[in-house]
Amino acid sequence: MPAVDVIDETFLAVSRERVAAEFADPARWSSYWPDLRPEIADDRGPAGVRWTVTGALTGTMEVWCEEVLDGTVLHFFLRADPAYGQQDGNRRRWNRAEGDRRHREFKAHAFALKRRLEGGRPAGAAPSAGIAPAEGKY
Repeated sequence: MPAVDVIDETFLAVSRERVAAEFADPARWSSYWPDLRPEIADDRGPAGVRWTVTGALTGTMEVWCEEVLDGTVLHFFLRADPAYGQQDGNRRRWNRAEGDRRHREFKAHAFALKRRLEGGRPAGAAPSAGIAPAEGKY
């Protein structure tokens, strides 16, 4: 079992293509994960990206963009172990604190992305033009 195991889901009222495009651009990765070096393991287009990561942690990471109703559920997974010598003191406490910190940081990025891509759309309002619900997804 990895020391750091983060799972997150955030709904965005935009198409999965728009969400996936945010993570397909390597120039953006350092703003999301400044101490990690992601390398694409599987580019799944509008479904998202899987990476291997090195740096402060070594393991795997994924964003999966699932088309749901009139938008996208952004799933985030990070499963990794600390780089040699990164854990100080109590290993179990470090693992939990690091996982919590990574989860909070990604959630902050996900909410910032939601605000930017939804363009101020109030909760419960219809999505902007061009975001049609997928057939049979209700």
